[in-house]
This record gives sequence, structure tokens and C-alpha cells, in this order.
Amino acid sequence: MMNKLICAFGLLLILSIPAWALDAGDSQRLAAIQQRWAEIQYQVPEKQRAAEFEKLAAQTAAFTHDAPQAAEAWIWHGIVTSSWAGAEGGLGALGKVKDARVALERAIQLDPTALQGSAYTSLGALYDRVPGWPISFGDEAEAEKLLRKALQINPRGIDSLYFWGDHLHRAGKQMEARAVLLKAREAAPRPGRELADQGRRQEIDALLQEIQKP
Repeated sequence: MMNKLICAFGLLLILSIPAWALDAGDSQRLAAIQQRWAEIQYQVPEKQRAAEFEKLAAQTAAFTHDAPQAAEAWIWHGIVTSSWAGAEGGLGALGKVKDARVALERAIQLDPTALQGSAYTSLGALYDRVPGWPISFGDEAEAEKLLRKALQINPRGIDSLYFWGDHLHRAGKQMEARAVLLKAREAAPRPGRELADQGRRQEIDALLQEIQKP
């Protein structure tokens, strides 16, 4: 009986330990990737973005190699790879969005709550935006399921709210989308992510204007 209790207690301790805790160097590396992504997404001319995202994707791939148990590394490899696909467009982007999906699914396996559920947000956005079968894996129902999980983890985040509002807009639920986007616009600022917040709010405003068109 005592051995069973000891084993159970040991298992509880194991389950309570995070798969990977970022050290100071990893945290700085993550912050640099996040900042560079925002610069490319919101400041680099559109025609130059694909080349810049390709360079950044090489850095995020190296990050996952060096920290394979860090969900944060896989999240940002997925985000950067999907952004690269979006900037490149065409049939060449299909392989990249599949790679992004694999990276985000890996992040969820490691720690679904990492970066406040960002893997669910980004994966849901992918399912919402890529073509469906037989071209790719796009699926509105799967997108909704993933985006709802993201909202459960981070109900007041600018990204989780923006992509949920965008999903509602795509589904034709304009009044609901508008309410969610207005809430997203008032989301608390993220320290160190000022450029990303500014760019996301511009996207929110653009989507609100589109919704209000007659």
C-alpha cells in the first residue's frame, strides 16, 4: 500500500513539472524572434516579406533544434512558417502551412497553455485560412474548436480575440464579430510586444471597417 502511495505521489510530481522551462538565454532568443516577426509583418514592404520570413524561419528551426522540449520554440516556428507561407502565396506555400501545422501540434503536445494558448490560436487561424480538401487541410469546424480552446486559456488576449472575431466574420456573424473585435481593441498591452500590438490593432480596425460596409 505504501509503495503504491509513493508511486502515485511520484507520478503527481512528474505531471506537475513543466516539460521545459526557458532559461534567460532562451527567453532573450524568443523575444528577439517575436520582435523581428513584428518588424517584418508590419514594417517591411510586402514584396520583401517572404525573403525576410525565410531567414527568420531558419532561426526558429534552429531554436526548436536547440530546445526541442520548449513549446514556445515550436509555437514561434509555426507562426513564422505560416507567415512565410502567407507572404509567399501560391502552391509553394502549401508545404509550408503543413510544416506550420506540425510545429503547432507539437507545441500543444508539449504544453497546450504555453504563451497563453498561442498554439491553439495560431493553429485555429491556419485551419480558418488555408484551402480545404483536396488542396489543403482547411476546416471551419476544426478552426472553431481550436479558437474556442484558445479563448478558454486567454479570454482577454488581443490575438485570441482578433482571430475569433475574424472567424465569426468569415462565418457571416457580423454583429458578433464586431462585438468581439471591439473587445480585442481594448485588450491590455503586452510588455515588449508594442509593435505587434500596434499592428494587430490596425488589423482590427481594418476588419471593423470591412464589417461596417453596407
